[in-house]
Amino acid sequence: MAHKSDTGFMGGSYFLGFLGAVVYFIQTATSFWDGLLGFFKAIVWPAFLTYGLLDYINLQ
Repeated sequence: MAHKSDTGFMGGSYFLGFLGAVVYFIQTATSFWDGLLGFFKAIVWPAFLTYGLLDYINLQ
C-alpha cells in the first residue's frame, strides 16, 4: 500500500511565495544581471526569511 504524502499545502505555499519573490526581485532589478540574481534569491527566499526572523529575535 502506498504512503499518502500530505505535503501539497506546503508545496503550494512555497510556490506562491516563490512567484511573489520573483515578481518583487525582478521589478526592483535595474539590469539583466540584477534580475537573474533576483531569480536565484527567489529560489532560496525561505533562508532569507529564517535568517531575518532569527536575527530579529536575537536567537543565538
